[in-house]
Amino acid sequence: MPAVAVAASNRLAAEAGRQLADLGGNAVDAAVAAALVSTCTEPGVCSLAGGAYLTVVAPRQPAASIDAQVEMPGRDLPRDLFERGLWEVTTDYAGGTTTVIGHGSVATPGALAGLAEAHRRWGQAPWRDIVEPAIVAARDGFPLGVSNHHYLEFVHEVVYGWHPPSHAVIHDADGELVPAGATIRLPELADTLAAIASEGPDLLYRGELGAMIAEDVAEHDGILTRADLEAYEVDLRPARNVQMHGWTIAVPPPPSIGGATLGAALLLLGARPGKGGWRPDDIRRQIEVQAAVITRRAGRLDVAEDLRDQAEQFLADAADGDLARFRTSPSTIHVSAAGADGLAVAITSSAGYGSGAMPPGTGLWLNNCLGELELNRRGIHALAPGTRLPSNMSPTVVTGHGQTLAVGSPGADRITSALLQTIAGFVHGGMGLGAAIAHPRAHVSLDAEGAPVVSHEEDLDPDGLDDLPWPTRAFPPHSMSFGGVGAALRKADGQLQAGSDPRRDGATTPDPM
Repeated sequence: MPAVAVAASNRLAAEAGRQLADLGGNAVDAAVAAALVSTCTEPGVCSLAGGAYLTVVAPRQPAASIDAQVEMPGRDLPRDLFERGLWEVTTDYAGGTTTVIGHGSVATPGALAGLAEAHRRWGQAPWRDIVEPAIVAARDGFPLGVSNHHYLEFVHEVVYGWHPPSHAVIHDADGELVPAGATIRLPELADTLAAIASEGPDLLYRGELGAMIAEDVAEHDGILTRADLEAYEVDLRPARNVQMHGWTIAVPPPPSIGGATLGAALLLLGARPGKGGWRPDDIRRQIEVQAAVITRRAGRLDVAEDLRDQAEQFLADAADGDLARFRTSPSTIHVSAAGADGLAVAITSSAGYGSGAMPPGTGLWLNNCLGELELNRRGIHALAPGTRLPSNMSPTVVTGHGQTLAVGSPGADRITSALLQTIAGFVHGGMGLGAAIAHPRAHVSLDAEGAPVVSHEEDLDPDGLDDLPWPTRAFPPHSMSFGGVGAALRKADGQLQAGSDPRRDGATTPDPM
């Protein structure tokens, strides 16, 4: 039996996790190695120069959360340098997406610091071994995934075509997007990773790599400075535990809006009696819960001055299960790992929709987290420098009944709905892990006027959509826009299992059961 089960967003990442386990690494080693590979081998979907959240459950220790989310930059800069180097773009991805890109959209990255901190606290393999699979993938090349290619078809010109170093990576000599499966090589990124393997994350935050990035950003009217990088610190705190019918769901605390939103939704959903999958009334209840939570989130959490206080109130109001009280980004990767020793970790990382900028000589795409309009409702560049940005990310560890489940998803605002339906299906729906992940999904979003709209996969039971008071939109089965859940499970008998989502190019080791 393998010592670690890993679910990752692509095959190379899952193999990196297996490689670390074979070398004697634990679940954190495997997950961090897989996350590094994912952030470096999924052009357009994520980048190491983004943010991350990590949830870790270790035996006989309280669940912990590492907040490595991006920060608002601009320390010591005059205000007249803000709100430059930005422009808005709209694409047809996921039914229509508007975001803001350019060097001015780049926030202070935290993902590398967070991954390194997790390894420092819980890992046992050498750091060089952790980074090596990502170095090899960048140097020797990796296939452009089908999901990556699908997203790039919408954005390869408007987001990733304006900056020459970025354009050259994913376009051929005629300026056309390379096909799915084409080999992508990033020799400059390989050099960057090799230096990180030798010098550690300080290369980005206090060294030459950070200087190169800050210089390029300044030359293009951005506000990320060396002072921002030097001041960045990860925030290690207890995870926010939600108790639900014999299960403990550990989610990131604020400013992960996703953690509070997922916790509230699970509390409102309540226990589901019986076994054997979801009935139409269960589906309807899920949709009603999503609509209530997303509406209240938009009016409270997304514009909160004190996000932590509002998030706690959000969860408190959900604890009694009274639904009536609530009626007032392709840009993410996720890795889950669970070990036979009981150690479990969930890692979600995001670079927004991508700024399109790649500082020469680095091989790193920079994030556009300041330009994610749905997460910056108070305005672009409105936060004080050093403030953590809100996030949909919610890497989660579920424990109970002798089992430990590490689970998470990419998918911007669809993260919460994907995790809600997967966790509920596994915990209360009587589904196996694979069935809970693959089950048809619904997602509730808000239109321009703030009214709910229900998107659903075509194979969702139509009886569950009857008599809804909101408009519905149908998508093909297993549509990429409904997330990409990855989960690793340690069963009560000690057996390990991993599951990946058919909606993305996910992979597991061992193979799904």
